[in-house]
Amino acid sequence: MSERLAFSKMQGLGNDFMVIDAISQSIDVDRLLTRDRIQRWADRHFGIGFDQLLLIEPAQAARTDFRYRIFNADGGEVEQCGNGARCFARYVSERGLTDRREIRVETTGGPIVLHLTDDERVRVDMGRPRFAPEAIPFKPPITENTPPYTLMLSGAPGGLGQVKVDVVSMGNPHAVVQVEQIETFPVRSVGAAIESHPAFPRRVNAGFVETVSPEHIRLRVFERGAGETLACGTGACAAVAAGIRAGRLVSPCRVTLHGGELSIEWPGDDDARLSMTGPAEFVFDGEISL
Repeated sequence: MSERLAFSKMQGLGNDFMVIDAISQSIDVDRLLTRDRIQRWADRHFGIGFDQLLLIEPAQAARTDFRYRIFNADGGEVEQCGNGARCFARYVSERGLTDRREIRVETTGGPIVLHLTDDERVRVDMGRPRFAPEAIPFKPPITENTPPYTLMLSGAPGGLGQVKVDVVSMGNPHAVVQVEQIETFPVRSVGAAIESHPAFPRRVNAGFVETVSPEHIRLRVFERGAGETLACGTGACAAVAAGIRAGRLVSPCRVTLHGGELSIEWPGDDDARLSMTGPAEFVFDGEISL
């Protein structure tokens, strides 16, 4: 392993990433990416500062072009990241790792397909939303067999003793909560209570949705291992999928997050695949001493 590690800083709607190319440089990944080191790098005062670290590796699965791994700011590896996937696509294209406009990528949460558009945006085939509690995984209340499920909270602010949640897997787990006013809702405290709720044995991302119209929602997401972020691609997918399935939303749906906007398309059939389109941008390149 070299003494210095090259990396890029990228962002998608303000959801920011440290991107490490493990194809163009030789890296001992198991030795390099320890939980403690990722936490130090993620620190916004003493490190680089990011929500997630993205690792680009050679493909291992058949009929894929790359392997893509994601580590949250707390050092834990997770299955999927939609905003990160768009940054991944722009990185491998602009750094000459591929000349394809359609890129097939292996992730821990399953394969995804990335499409580079002519306006420098990226459309991501996110696969099929899954709603079965065991796909999350989620332990629903014994008395409830269909969503939305009642989640009892302890220590929530303002006497909020329970919330209603839809559960969706987009390769990673999401709990979706409908709220009246997104800006005044206590997202961080309630999000933290949902993230670590015992009904979600692997923890969960908590999304809070204000429905503006059937074609438009506002969304804030408290991500497991990262806290509230400016945008969450898989959270936007989960929120729209849950809304379409419940009859509240239609496709395509515009999702407004603090970092910008995404477009989500899903016809509503359980066997249909969902797509997300949005921007991805480079911020800077750097090297860090190991």
